[in-house]
Amino acid sequence: MGRGKVELKRIENKISRQVTFAKRRNGLLKKAYELSLLCDAEVALIIFSGRGRLFEFSSSSCMYKTLERYRSSNYSQEVKTPLDTEIKYQDYLKLRTRVEFLQTTQRNILGEDLGPLSMKELEQLEDQIEISLKHISSRKNQMLLDQLFDLKSKEQELLDLNKDLRKQLQETRPENALRVSWEEGGHSGASGNVLDPYQGLLQHLDNDPSLQFGLHGSAEQRGPGGPE
Repeated sequence: MGRGKVELKRIENKISRQVTFAKRRNGLLKKAYELSLLCDAEVALIIFSGRGRLFEFSSSSCMYKTLERYRSSNYSQEVKTPLDTEIKYQDYLKLRTRVEFLQTTQRNILGEDLGPLSMKELEQLEDQIEISLKHISSRKNQMLLDQLFDLKSKEQELLDLNKDLRKQLQETRPENALRVSWEEGGHSGASGNVLDPYQGLLQHLDNDPSLQFGLHGSAEQRGPGGPE
C-alpha cells in the first residue's frame, strides 16, 4: 500500500519542522551535487534555516564566482545595480564595525571608557596590557644589549689599533722601544733607582767576615810604612 499524498503546508510542531528540514535539506544538497556531477552543470545552492543558519553548496571552487556569473547574465541586468550596491553597503558596515571596535580597544588601553566593561573584560584588558609591557621591555633590553655589544666591539678595535701603533713605533725607533719597555717595567729612569755596581761590591764585602779578615791581615803585614 503506497503512501498517501502529503499536504504541503507549514508544519506547526517545532520539533517535527526541524526534523523535516534536516532531511529535505540533505536531500536537496545531494540532488544539487548529482546534477552538477552528471550533467557537468555549474550549480549553486543557498539555504537559510528558520533560525538563520546558512547551508550552501557550490560546484565551482568559490560560491562568489557563481554569483558573479549570475549577476552578469542577461536576465539579471535589472537587479545588477541594487545587488552591487547592497554588497558594497555590507562591506562598509563590516569595515565601520571593525574601526569602531579598534577605536574602543585603543581608548580602553589608554584607560578611557572603562565603565561599560565587566570584571572579566577588565581582567582580559589588564592581561593584554601586561603582555604588551613585557614585549616592550624585552625589546628595550635587546636594544641595550645591541648597543653594549657595539661599544665593546669599538673598544676592542681601539685597543687593537693602539697595540698596532705601539708595535710600529717600537720597530721604527729601537731607542724608543727600549725606553718604553723600561717605563712599562715600572722604572722611570731616575737616578735614585739606579744601583752603583761598586756599591754592591762593598756591601758584599761588608757581609762576608772572611773577606774582611783577609783585608785586615794584609794591612797589618804591610804596616804603617806601606809595602815591604
